[in-house]
Amino acid sequence: MRLITLKIPDDILEESDRQAEALHVSRAEYIRRAIHRANRERRATSRAKRLARVSRKVRGESMRVNEEFARFESAPDA
Repeated sequence: MRLITLKIPDDILEESDRQAEALHVSRAEYIRRAIHRANRERRATSRAKRLARVSRKVRGESMRVNEEFARFESAPDA
């Protein structure tokens, strides 16, 4: 594990200390968990944006395929 040094505003540090105490974990463990959670949330957001972008790209083709199926299903000899 590597050591880092960072500056945190007093109010954020005080709130972090209160929350860490409530969870019965050290300040360092609380901050590690917060960073881990932020990283997971960021990955999920990024994944959702990529999926939405790809979905928009294929939407037109999907609509055309659906129209073909609809025509096929409504054909008299279907």
